[in-house]
Amino acid sequence: QVQLVESGGGLVQPGGSLRLSCAASGTFIGIYNMGWYRQAPGKQRELVASITNIGGSGSTDLADSEKGRFTISRDNAKNTVYLQMSSLKPEDTADYYCRAWLGRTEYWGQGTQVTVSS
Repeated sequence: QVQLVESGGGLVQPGGSLRLSCAASGTFIGIYNMGWYRQAPGKQRELVASITNIGGSGSTDLADSEKGRFTISRDNAKNTVYLQMSSLKPEDTADYYCRAWLGRTEYWGQGTQVTVSS
């Protein structure tokens, strides 16, 4: 059974940093494209960052509003994907979800909450 477990969320002040982790079990994530999504209260889930699988050479893509602030990376040996977030803003407050996909197969984690507030 494939599971994705996010961690690293919490309360942080504006301008602060957090690193989210998404640890996979039951599969080797190297074959999957991976992404971080977020969903704020009352809003639709949106893609924040993605990284391709081994076949795609781990190319990354970020939403425009996150470029320069967020970085996505993966450690296939640890079966983990990371989202390093810096210069956090109150509007970054949301539940953050990890997704793995390959073709029609996809898996989601349960999410981790990030709150940016003073």
